[in-house]
Amino acid sequence: MPTQDVLNRYLFDDKHARGELVQIHQAYQDILANHDYPAGVKTLLGELLAATCLLTATLKFEGEIAVQLQGAGDAPINYIAINGNDQQEMRGVAKLQAETQATALHELIGKGIMVITIRPNKGEPYQGVVPLEQPTLAECLAHYFETSDQIPTTVWLFTDLAAQKAAGSLVQLLPDSDDKAKQHEDYEHLCHLTSTIKTEEIFNLPAQELLHRLYHEEAVRIFEPQQVTYRCSCSQEKCLNAITQLGSAEIKDILAEQGSISMTCDYCLTTYAFDEQQLSPYISEVKH
Repeated sequence: MPTQDVLNRYLFDDKHARGELVQIHQAYQDILANHDYPAGVKTLLGELLAATCLLTATLKFEGEIAVQLQGAGDAPINYIAINGNDQQEMRGVAKLQAETQATALHELIGKGIMVITIRPNKGEPYQGVVPLEQPTLAECLAHYFETSDQIPTTVWLFTDLAAQKAAGSLVQLLPDSDDKAKQHEDYEHLCHLTSTIKTEEIFNLPAQELLHRLYHEEAVRIFEPQQVTYRCSCSQEKCLNAITQLGSAEIKDILAEQGSISMTCDYCLTTYAFDEQQLSPYISEVKH
């Protein structure tokens, strides 16, 4: 059995390019758990999960990342997002404004945008906005690299709904020499090899075996694999802090009417409920 929920990064010793491979099973299942999304939305969420893992490993930062696709107008999807960090701890959600049987990106999103927000532990946050003008999410992500970093990058994304697995691969040119022609030649060569990945291989072969099949004539240096996990960052404390921002008068009114105040996390659907006894220490502290 292949190792699941793992991201592998690798370099080609005699080529001006680098690569990544991510294979996700349990984390994708956990994101879908408790949600009844249409098939096309599940597929896009799996692709976005794999894409975010690849993007996070490429950016080499310590902190949090959010990759959100925002639908346009009356598109079936209002927004769909993956939140994670440099430890590959991921969570995801989709918000629909209409039921849909659509499967294509633009049928689901319309002429929407991709918003990538990076919040490093040290330094200023960064946000990039890219129009979703390409036909697939993989091509939109490649366009992001082209416009933000001017570095040629090709992305492949896969989802298996029946097995609830997601996967992705990436090849990126390394501008590490003055020989531009050789850089692009290496990049195109490795993209050609990577494009031969078969769906059943990326979902069923261990990473080492798959990389050997793809690049058996290349000198590939694989770094320490990184585990991908599902982790929702909601908590009772965060919900309590949000409730205290309502103001003392509004908290009292809701308690008088309902007897308690509850909040449900959009991502994991965990509900946190607070009664009058739990909220009373905070009511006098919040501002009217």
